[in-house]
Amino acid sequence: MSHEHFKECIEECLRCMQECNHCYDACLKEEHSGMMGECIRLDRECADICAYAAQAMSRNSPFAKQICSICTTICEACGNECKKHQHDHCQRCAENCFACAEACRKMAG
Repeated sequence: MSHEHFKECIEECLRCMQECNHCYDACLKEEHSGMMGECIRLDRECADICAYAAQAMSRNSPFAKQICSICTTICEACGNECKKHQHDHCQRCAENCFACAEACRKMAG
């Protein structure tokens, strides 16, 4: 399978990584950032797995489907946490996490 087959999923993963990094940074700057601990932690986890999944797919890793499956789980967890917070950056992050989870679910299928 060529990396072109993974194009849509790679793009979703990279978008999600960027939004998670933005959310992570913005959460650290919130007045009550201590209450954002789980969101911050999951933003990091999600950004890292999304970057790794994009790399794995772009090099046609034989483990791409398994990595996408794990990415689905982490994106959903991050999205569920982010949607609990009313900050715009958290809501955008949740939206991107759910879109990425769906793309990875299809890829892992």
